Amino acid sequence: MSGILEGKRVLITGVLMESSIAFHAAKLAQEQGAEIILTAFPRPTLTERIAKKLPKPTKVIELDVTNDEHLGRLADIVGEELGGLDGVVHSIGFAPQDALGGNFLNTPFESVATAMHVSAYSLKSLTMACLPLMQNGGSVVGLTFDAQYAWPQYDWMGPAKAALEATSRYMARDLGKQNIRCNLISAGPIGSMAAKSIPGFADLASVWDSRSPLEWDLKDPEPAGRGIVALLSDWFPKTTGEIIHVDGGLHAIGA
Repeated sequence: MSGILEGKRVLITGVLMESSIAFHAAKLAQEQGAEIILTAFPRPTLTERIAKKLPKPTKVIELDVTNDEHLGRLADIVGEELGGLDGVVHSIGFAPQDALGGNFLNTPFESVATAMHVSAYSLKSLTMACLPLMQNGGSVVGLTFDAQYAWPQYDWMGPAKAALEATSRYMARDLGKQNIRCNLISAGPIGSMAAKSIPGFADLASVWDSRSPLEWDLKDPEPAGRGIVALLSDWFPKTTGEIIHVDGGLHAIGA
């Protein structure tokens, strides 16, 4: 029996550690029949080491999503390796330390601008860099952390994720005519490298202990990875502009 991504070619960003949601998306994508290629920044060698733990060997490309030169050469490099693309996974987020950890009212605009560029605008710039390879349509999947709420310690990453969610909706609007779907997975907290960069992350994550209807495991990124793979597949052919929650159901619970 073939997998749900049999014959698909997918570019995946954000594989930093084995605990990364992106790593599990890459692993599951390969297991489900996809050919994948990874991007990494600022340490491609780290991603290359982690990639050796995937079921099959895969190429790693250095890609700074704020660098126009990197974006400009991406289609040529990926095209040589895979011939085209059917899916793109955006698992990129960054905010300077002074934009996190309870410093919301004192964060300078320069730090806010960096967070917005890397975490939100890059969904558009990455997709447009890949667009020449998606001649037969495809699926773009990003990762958010529910931007309906103001979370402890999350500060300017909250507005950045809200911008990401809006960006995905506008991309869904404008790319639908090319049969390209744009959706997000809203994942619960995972003890990844990104989480470790947030001061007071434990306070944020503790909300899940008391409010999540389904038991939530900070050490298990696979459910979110499964959500990404499902959206990359043809099983959601008419779903776009959507945010799928993989958070144990916490988003539905008031208190």
